[in-house]
Formats: sequence, C-alpha cells, structure tokens
Amino acid sequence: MISFRGSTALGPFAAAALLAVPTTAQTAPPETDLRLYDIVAGSSADRIEQDVRMLVSFGTRNTLSDTLSETRGIGAARRWIKAEMDQISAACGGCMEVFYQESMAGPTNRIPEAVNVVNVVGIIRGTVHPDRYVIMSGDIDSRASNTADGDTDAPGANDNASGMAGVIEAARLLTQYDFPTSVVLVGLSGEEQGLWGGGHMAEVAGEEGWNIAAVLNNDMIGNIEGINGVIENNTFRVFSQPYPVTATEQEIRSYRIFGGEVDGPSRQIARYVDRITDKYFTNLDAIMVYRLDRFGRGGHHRPFNDAGFPGVRIMETNEQYERQHQDLRTEDGIEYGDVIAGVNFDFASRLTAVNATVLASLAWAPPQPQNVAIGGAVRPSTTLSWDPVDDSALAGYKIYWRDTTAPQWTHSRFVGNVTEFTLEDMVIDNYLYGVASVGVNGHESYVVFPTARR
Repeated sequence: MISFRGSTALGPFAAAALLAVPTTAQTAPPETDLRLYDIVAGSSADRIEQDVRMLVSFGTRNTLSDTLSETRGIGAARRWIKAEMDQISAACGGCMEVFYQESMAGPTNRIPEAVNVVNVVGIIRGTVHPDRYVIMSGDIDSRASNTADGDTDAPGANDNASGMAGVIEAARLLTQYDFPTSVVLVGLSGEEQGLWGGGHMAEVAGEEGWNIAAVLNNDMIGNIEGINGVIENNTFRVFSQPYPVTATEQEIRSYRIFGGEVDGPSRQIARYVDRITDKYFTNLDAIMVYRLDRFGRGGHHRPFNDAGFPGVRIMETNEQYERQHQDLRTEDGIEYGDVIAGVNFDFASRLTAVNATVLASLAWAPPQPQNVAIGGAVRPSTTLSWDPVDDSALAGYKIYWRDTTAPQWTHSRFVGNVTEFTLEDMVIDNYLYGVASVGVNGHESYVVFPTARR
C-alpha cells in the first residue's frame, strides 16, 4: 500500500518506481490514532493559567533567590511543582516516578557564589523500553535585568512559567495512558545562569546510559504579540541543529557525501513535530528554523545536543523583548517586565498539546531503525537497508523521500517488515531518502537519514 505526505506531485522516476515495484508489504497500519485527538482536546487553558499564576505568585524564581520561604523564591516554587507532580502521580495510582535531581553550580561570572541547582523530574516508566526516553522540559527559574539578582521581583510569567505550566499540564494528559517507551516531564533549573539544570540532567543520562530518543525543550510558549508589531496565534517555531556536534569525522563526511547536511536526528525531530501538528491540529503551523537556537542566545535543549542527544526548542513565533529579562518598571510610557498580562493561555495550551501529542506518538512508536545504509550510484534504482528493530509491536518500515531542496519529507511508502528495499527506476541523485519504523498502531519513529554506504 502506498501513502504520501504533503504534495503528491511525483516526478517520472518516482511514479515509475511506484508502478514497477511489487510490494512485499502487508496491509499498512492506520494513519491516525484517535487518542491523539483526545490529548489535543484535553489540554486546558484554564489549568495552565492557574499554574502560571501560581508560579508568578512566588515573586521571583531566580536560581539565587530564597530557598527556605514557603511563599517566595525558587525553593517554594520547586516544592510546589513537585507537590503538583506527586498529586498527578497519585491520581494515576503512582504511575509517575517523581523526584528531585540536584547539582552544584558556580561560582561563575553569572553565579557569584556556589548554588544548589534542583530539577523536578517525573517519569512515566515505559512498559517495553524502560531505558528509552522521550523528554519534555520547561524551566523553573526566572530573572530580572541582573542575572545574579535573587531579590528583585522577577515574575517570569512567559519566560518561563508558560513552559513549566505546559510540562505540568502534559503530565496530567499523559499519565492517562501507558507507553512502551518512558516519558519524562521535567522542570529544569539554572537556565538563566548558564543552562545548568539541563547540563546536569544530560550528564546523568550519559553516565546512566539513557537512550534518549528526543528532547522537546519549551521556553516561552505563551506570547503572541511581537516586538515587530505582529500579533499571531497560529504559528510557532521549532529550532534544531543540522547534525550532531558529537558526530565523528567519518560521520560528518557521510552527511556531506550523501547530501544530509540538514538531516541529523534533531532536524528529523523538528520535521516530526511539524508533521504531527499538520495531522492533528487545525489552524496551527510549525515553522522549522534551521538554527540551533535564536541568534546569539541559548536554551535548555543545547546541553542535551552537546552530549550527543537529539533535541529541539519549541517556542512562540513572535517575541516581545520588553517583557524578557527586565526589571518591572515604566519608562517613556513603555511597561517593562514579564507579567501575566503578556501570556495568552489558549496559545500556551495549544503548544502544550503539540508537545503531548508528539511525546505520545514517539512513545507509542517502535524505536527508530539503526545503521541505515543506501546505495544506487550509476544505477537506475535506489536501495536502502537497515538493522531490524526489536519490538513485538513492529509492523514494518516506511521509506521517505523528498527533493533535495525540500524542507519536509514529501513522499513515503510502507514496505512491510523487511530490512532492505529497492525503489526501481528511481535515480538516487535526485532525491534524499530516509527510513522510519512503524508500529501496528500506526505510530512511527522519526525518520533516520542513511549515513552508511550500501
């Protein structure tokens, strides 16, 4: 059975391939899962508003702020977040492991004295692949104009109470289900002082051998009014690096030779976010940005990328800089500061739902194929091969292809439970190719670009 993504306008070689190759595949799995529509509908703007307001009520969540008070500072904030996560877990019979993850940071130019950086972690343990993880993160901490000022009010309503509230809401949504792969919902700390919380979690993941399939970092998902005057609530940005910074010289050479300079795992996750959004949402579009992050700036997916794990940043399209990293004040008629009035809770709810559906789809899918290889030089056909995926719910594999200048995969074919397939009459030079694993439930891994010569 043949299925297409996006445009179905095929070139002559592609059309000939589809007509000439007899399929060895069984009936293809379903293309949609109604449970994802339920997750989309379940995301609550009212609950996110309540959580954002609660986080703002702590006055400041600066990493260097009070840790002993019950009502002010980052200590009170993280204890409240953990209590919320514990309550969510209790509602599902203890289905989510909730714990603190601590490390020391500083002193540095942003941290005058050493400080304890504390993440709040919730894990819905996978039933089949418990050591394989998909992660959604938000940031607990906030800041005023001075990064090291732990006393001045820094409400951080959008940056990043919106992302943290999204993580809590995603936990409420996803604890209603079981997943073969472990789902992690985490609030990271120390972001404003140098991405310390994410760096520590990535370090722990490396030491403990976590198999991280994807990290979705959410940093500012509630603003729709840009400094450029644009007001827009139907787009968001996904930032991703082109290929791993940990790639070996041989792997970089493979990307270059095979034309995959923009086809590393993080970029494939960005495409996955785009595809899930197109399929399950109305009037919402993911804008893929071919950058690690905003120009000259950083986010908490970067430490994971630096450690070799695939991950992306999800955020609003239009930023309002007067509401970021600012002391609360009014100057020349301009109100500065990151306050509740700048957060659109419906928008934050929709981006939360994007995260939850992507996490669910990845967690319900088989692991991505490994050692994908390709061949077809000076031949009228293209052959791909890959290692078999060990998963009892595997239905087979899907081959994707696109024009070399296309940003998204435009064509696909389910080829069944085989580990090699030839597309006849399809010249390898003219397209880029990839392979995804497909479960019997229809959920797919992200696409893996071939980096070995067959």
